[in-house]
Amino acid sequence: MIIAVTGGTGFVGQSVLEEAVRRGIAVRALTRRSQTPTDGITWVSGDLQDKAALSELVRGVDAVLHIAGVVNAPDKAGFMAGNVEGTRNVCDAARDAGVSRIAHVSSLAAREPGLSNYGYSKRMAEEVVQVSGLDWTIVRPPAVYGPRDTEIFEVFKAARWRFVPMPPSGRASIIHVTDLARLLLAVLDPASDTFGRIFEPDDGTQNGWAHTDFARAIGRSMDKNVWAPNVPSFLLRAAAKADRLLRGSKAKLTPDRASYMAHPDWVSAPERAVPKALWQPEVTAREGLAQTAKWYADNGWL
Repeated sequence: MIIAVTGGTGFVGQSVLEEAVRRGIAVRALTRRSQTPTDGITWVSGDLQDKAALSELVRGVDAVLHIAGVVNAPDKAGFMAGNVEGTRNVCDAARDAGVSRIAHVSSLAAREPGLSNYGYSKRMAEEVVQVSGLDWTIVRPPAVYGPRDTEIFEVFKAARWRFVPMPPSGRASIIHVTDLARLLLAVLDPASDTFGRIFEPDDGTQNGWAHTDFARAIGRSMDKNVWAPNVPSFLLRAAAKADRLLRGSKAKLTPDRASYMAHPDWVSAPERAVPKALWQPEVTAREGLAQTAKWYADNGWL
């Protein structure tokens, strides 16, 4: 089997490539920067707006795994260009090359497109995939964590000081990156019978995690007892404006992100669970958080 992968140099993509190579799956991966030669991976230079590069990427492959996307942009246009137009370009390239199979990595944020520009763009990208004429599967991951992650890493950094302010009271699901990588490759199996389905995977924790409980679990992974108060929505939005002013384009807590973080329900829907015969999570939160904390420490991030 040969697959084309976008977003292969990102957090989730790196784990997918590692798992694919381990399984002996040949990969053609899109990249914007020079990469170290790796057995089993053919790097294709370009991005989601480079139609020639996308044509080269999908030529002769059996399936496309579209992971790449924009999670932070200064305005709605930036999200639409990266997530909607980029997805349309990938679908067009696959269809033109005669590739019928695509798996698209979306987000739980797509369930609530009115909350944020990010969520709106991810929902519109899903619709692009659904009308593409391809045999599609959509995966909406919840919060993804693991070694190399730079998003939930912010919570680990705060836990060092035993004070972890969290969003307003609510619940969310999580998934370890290696479990997600296994799922993304599983749905590409022609025998998986996942065509035309939207999945919302998680770590197996029923009804997800209360925000404060998740923060405390991260603290325990670092041998810290943390205080994790729920921050009111207005303070969360004020902090987002401050982060934008202080860190500019490098801000992690943007006003757009604060809008969907304040939503109380980011729990993966049971009716969109992955069939157990196809995939089940293997990494428990306790094991995964401890592994992640150790990786951050070993690599000088903490």
